[in-house]
Amino acid sequence: MKKLRIIGLIIVLIIAAGIYFLFFSNRENPRNQFIFAKITRGNIENTVSSTGTINAVRIVNVGTQVSGIIDHIYVDFNDKVKKGQIIAVIDTVLLKASVVNAEANLEKNRAQYDQARDNYKRNLPLFKKGFISKQEFLPIETNLKVQQAALRSAQTSLMEAKRNLNYAFIRSPINGTVIERRVEAGQTIAARFSSPTLFVIAKDLSKMEILAQVDESDIGQVKKGQPVRFTVEAYPDKVFKGVVRQVRLQPTTIQNVVNYTVVVTASNTEGVLLPGMTAMIDFIVAERDDVLLVPNSALKFRPPPEMISQLFQKRRQAARHNFSGTKRRPGGMRPQKGNFGRLWYLDEKGNLKAAPVKTGITDGINTVIVRGRGIRKGMKVLAGLETSQNGNQPNNSRRRGFRRRIF
Repeated sequence: MKKLRIIGLIIVLIIAAGIYFLFFSNRENPRNQFIFAKITRGNIENTVSSTGTINAVRIVNVGTQVSGIIDHIYVDFNDKVKKGQIIAVIDTVLLKASVVNAEANLEKNRAQYDQARDNYKRNLPLFKKGFISKQEFLPIETNLKVQQAALRSAQTSLMEAKRNLNYAFIRSPINGTVIERRVEAGQTIAARFSSPTLFVIAKDLSKMEILAQVDESDIGQVKKGQPVRFTVEAYPDKVFKGVVRQVRLQPTTIQNVVNYTVVVTASNTEGVLLPGMTAMIDFIVAERDDVLLVPNSALKFRPPPEMISQLFQKRRQAARHNFSGTKRRPGGMRPQKGNFGRLWYLDEKGNLKAAPVKTGITDGINTVIVRGRGIRKGMKVLAGLETSQNGNQPNNSRRRGFRRRIF
């Protein structure tokens, strides 16, 4: 019986030791509960992200001023064209007939004008000598003026008919590339009420522009001349560069968000950027090289209240002999505003310390440390705290080994 008691006692001690090491051993070394982040040195940039559509810098819609049937088309998609080159022809039968009719009308009006002029010249000396009255001469003079106006009208009609015949030959207005053809041979074009678009020609595809939409919260950071970096889905591993050319003042509202159009120009010497592609854009607002960087999680970290209380107590004890009695937060722990923050770290003795720092730009992951006493490359600062939750701490979870991370 005595041996059984001893064996039972040993078993109880082993179980108690296992429970202790399983649930309570980590609390004896609070230093292992901290999550550390390292101060590094490197490059950083602050960007504003957006998307936009790639277009040619100059696009001309080629239409027509006359109606008719498309007789011939001489160009197709992607063809290179020169300024003045004929790219399509509208049926000219009716237009040529209009020219012939205008020419005949002009000859008739010219003959009538010549007759009225000769009659005027013949009767003018008689009117001056008084052989005919003013009432008799007035119709002759009026008829001459009417025939003069009719002659000018006939000349204008002939010029208009010839111009319409010339409009039947569709010519390229610029040197460029045909990026769209909207008509086929045999198609009827009606240009009476509006000028239809037959072709779309891009002047120079070696230079492209992107129309990006930037919301009102970020538009203040985008300026003319700012460098831009963007990618397209067709070449996900290739990074293209551009420059902000214009920030348009006219706002547009998309899903209740006010946006502004930003025009970005980019080189396309390789010809890989095509009109209509969607670009994922980063406007480079600011960039710094070879600076101290700290993860943002370290700037957001706040120790538990009991640790801060212990730190305050130690500082009060150290500064009690010169305490001035002014009502203020102990230890100079007044909250920082603006571009200031506080980093927490452990000194050589494992005591909790705080270091005020002035911060710079951030990329959302890391932040630049502009100034901070004692802050150096490779230094470890606190970025989080892991606390084991068991029966000694208030927690609704009873799962063994459950942990939560505090920032």
